[in-house]
Amino acid sequence: MSLVAAFEPIWILTGVGYGARRAGLLGGDAAQALGRYVFNLAMPVGLFLTLSRTPLSHVAGTALLAFALSTVVVVGAGWLGSGIVFGRKAAERPIWAMAAGYVNSANLGIPIAQQVLGNVSFLAEVVLFQSLLIGPIILVSLDRRSDATAGPRTGRAQLRRFATIPLRNPPILGSLLGVVWSAEALPVPAAVGGSLNLLAASVVPAALVALGASLRGDRGARAPQVEIAAITALKLVVQPLIALGIGVLLGLSHTLLLAVVVCAGLPTAQNTFIFAQEHRAGEEVANRAVAVTTTLSLITLALTAALLGHH
Repeated sequence: MSLVAAFEPIWILTGVGYGARRAGLLGGDAAQALGRYVFNLAMPVGLFLTLSRTPLSHVAGTALLAFALSTVVVVGAGWLGSGIVFGRKAAERPIWAMAAGYVNSANLGIPIAQQVLGNVSFLAEVVLFQSLLIGPIILVSLDRRSDATAGPRTGRAQLRRFATIPLRNPPILGSLLGVVWSAEALPVPAAVGGSLNLLAASVVPAALVALGASLRGDRGARAPQVEIAAITALKLVVQPLIALGIGVLLGLSHTLLLAVVVCAGLPTAQNTFIFAQEHRAGEEVANRAVAVTTTLSLITLALTAALLGHH
């Protein structure tokens, strides 16, 4: 598979969503309906199956440390900078930060890893790190921001709301169950396995069609170009450069260094748009960040492969 071919399904499905919405084949609330389906059903099942099949022992190693540090630095910079520099509200900052540092490790990461790296072993560590740490942090923060708008609560009410976060954020629940299944080496019952696989397989197409439909949405809600440029620079240039610098300092082998830099340079995950849409925060930033970084990453990933791909 060529590097371009890895991007084709993303562009095509996003285009299908945009075209269908433009032609009136999808209603005005199609993006929201598809987004809620992905957030509440398909994504939790996909995370559960992925994590239940991945040994937790994979979350270790110096290479993952380099990737994790680059992610933390960029997400932190995006979180703070979106407020200080661009005046984003507190509820929008987690989405801005996620757009800057949360990579598309699943549907795009797998073919890219196969094409450039020859295997997906390191990508499994990236998926675990993002699913178990970064994603839940973003969701919990978004949940707390939503809670803040509801006014003050008693200590018992706050504790109850915190304890029920996984129930109100199905992706977290799916991740937690996946960890339990993996840790205990539990089998997925055959009676439901086929249905779960079908649900999980629908995550990517439904999310991309929703993304495309959202691009045909309210023309008054547009993220300033300077913000999208800043997110793109953080995602496609700053994050891989930080990963490269840390990887060199940690003495990674050439193979691992290439894996870390390529994974850090993957574009913004479409999960960012799904999270933004579910919590009604930063949607215009999320959908355009996904579209722009995905398009431009074809160039930046090709350059990374050309510069680091030969030892």
